[in-house]
Amino acid sequence: MPKFIMLSSLTDEGAATIKKNPERIKEVNKDVEALGGKVLDQYAVLGEYDFVNILEAPDVETIARISVELGSRGSVRIKTLAAIPVDEFIARLK
Repeated sequence: MPKFIMLSSLTDEGAATIKKNPERIKEVNKDVEALGGKVLDQYAVLGEYDFVNILEAPDVETIARISVELGSRGSVRIKTLAAIPVDEFIARLK
């Protein structure tokens, strides 16, 4: 199944939400599954983004829907990238 990298930055509203309820982070993973994706790995990071998530989704349309749905809530800003395994990338270059 295709993999995607989701970079997210909390808005002020999002930061306040997870400060009050840190488990909300894991609850969103259930929302991703309900929309057809799966969170494979999740990291809290320092810098420009607050979280880096590795997701699986059946297609680009599904991950686009997930990104729009989560972003429309107003608690997070999202940037989603398609991820190509390096071995597959090298094979396609030959």
